Amino acid sequence: MEVKMAKNYGFCFGVKRAIQIAEKTKDSVTLGPLIHNPKEISRLEFKFGVKVEENPQAIINGQNVIIRTHGIPKTDLEYLKNKAIQITDATCPYVTKPQQIVESMSKEGYQIVIFGDKAHPEVKGVMSYSTTPPLVVSSLEELQEAKLKKKVALVSQTTKQAQKLLDIASYLITHCYEARIFNTICNATFDNQESARELSKEADVMVIVGGKTSSNTKQLLNIAQQNCPDSYLVEDENDLNPEWFLGKKLCGITAGASTPDWIIEKVKQKILAI
Repeated sequence: MEVKMAKNYGFCFGVKRAIQIAEKTKDSVTLGPLIHNPKEISRLEFKFGVKVEENPQAIINGQNVIIRTHGIPKTDLEYLKNKAIQITDATCPYVTKPQQIVESMSKEGYQIVIFGDKAHPEVKGVMSYSTTPPLVVSSLEELQEAKLKKKVALVSQTTKQAQKLLDIASYLITHCYEARIFNTICNATFDNQESARELSKEADVMVIVGGKTSSNTKQLLNIAQQNCPDSYLVEDENDLNPEWFLGKKLCGITAGASTPDWIIEKVKQKILAI
């Protein structure tokens, strides 16, 4: 069986930057997982002493804290600053941008519309920068049921699909007096999604490598399944099922933006050995 890698896959700029920061800032604490990949989080703790703390109030005075790539709510950041803790910000610049947009547009009186998953840490952080309660929608259908004001400003979770963002933007343009549209989807996310889409058109089976709680990895799985029903998500080589590959000629592999190369390579080698 032939194995083919997607043209674009794996670590994005923001994740690479965060990992480098964590490796240089030993024996520190991240407020929430630095990235959405449990294997890499375990490596950082074992090798560099970087631990995860979910509760900002549990942070000890003087402890070095790394802000996760997805960012944190504004109130949590202010709390940490008031405790005079040493803070290293590893928030991805692509995530910082919608935070800034939301803060600015809400101050100008625009109703904030966020296309994303309300429970996702990135979206929680972006929401916190709005001066008024924002409208968060995960689909066009949700938006169609919402009450819109005359002036709206739209941002997106960085890992959402571009076409779905366009559908939501088109609806706002035709239903509001003024709509400010900001494309805050990460370029690397877009490239990875397009590569997954193209590879899934020719593959008999697709394997997506990444954390099962990762939004961008789930998006890759969804895109691959549209063209290749036999598409599977694995966190590492131990999740592979040999039966997936019976009678298959071409296996395509892609990976989420939080997936390190060492995990991807192990998955690839195990598939080749099947």
